[in-house]
Formats: sequence, structure tokens, C-alpha cells
Amino acid sequence: MLRSTTVLAVRRDSITAIGADGQVTLGSSSIKANAKKVRRLYSGKVVAGFAGSGADALALLERLESRLNEHGGNLLRACVELVKEWRLDKALRRLEAFMIVANAENMLLISGSGDLIEPDEPILAIGSGSEQARACAMALYRHTQMPASEIVKECLKIAAEMCIYTNDHITLEVI
Repeated sequence: MLRSTTVLAVRRDSITAIGADGQVTLGSSSIKANAKKVRRLYSGKVVAGFAGSGADALALLERLESRLNEHGGNLLRACVELVKEWRLDKALRRLEAFMIVANAENMLLISGSGDLIEPDEPILAIGSGSEQARACAMALYRHTQMPASEIVKECLKIAAEMCIYTNDHITLEVI
């Protein structure tokens, strides 16, 4: 189980919101409260949120941006190439991180296990509070008309109440 953070993405009405808490945990101690775990890539056209080792995730974000540049911003193609590289490169295989990435057309979960998943419902979550955040998002998505950004904020706050590795210092990006 990944004990690191909570990242949640929701798409509604052609708008995708990705948010993450800001807690950095080292062992059983919280050592930072306001880390930024959501970033814009490719001139702001792609948003990525990460969970796991911060250094590993930043290295992967850099490689993803390189792949986006290589493939003219084609997110799906760039992610496929990143996953292949992540799985085949001996040094990269040891990186411990998960990412959710989105642009105007796609929302994907990427892992070092070779996972590249586009969800059936427009909701993705990663990290230690992901199950709480995802369940909350599914309920709000199905039974309210709340916009994506409000669903993400509310569900991350709830996850922060339930998961000791998640706090309520939320970074949110909308695309």
C-alpha cells in the first residue's frame, strides 16, 4: 500500500480538476504541510498529480514532459512511451511513484508496474487516501451537479479527516 498522499481527479462537463493534499511524510512523521503535488506540463496543456517518492515523481514528470515534446503534445502516446521506458529501464524500474495525468481529451493513471489506465467513470485517485477520496467523488458525481473542482476539494477534505497521511492543504489545477 502506498502511504504518501492523496491525489484525486474528476472530469465533468469537459473540465478536469486534479487536486492533491500537501503533506509530506517521512516514516510516521509529517515533515511538511504544503508541498505542491500537482503540476502543469507542456505549456499548461497537461496537468499531472503524483503520489509516492517526490524525487521519483519529479524525475518521471520531467521524462513525461520530454515525451510530450517528442510527440507533439499527444498525451496518450507520450504516456505509452513513458510506461514502456519505466518498465524496461533498469534504473527507472526502482522509482516508486504513481501519477494521474490529464489534458482536454484524456485522463490517465500511470504506475511503474506498467499500468496505464483510462477510467470507465471520469474519476481517478491515487495515494493512501485514494479509496476514501474516490468513494466520496463517485457519490458526489453521481448524485449532485457539483462542478469537478468542488468535488475534488470536498473529497480531499474528507480524505484528510480519515487518512493520517493526508492533510487539508490542497493544491488544485483545472484544465
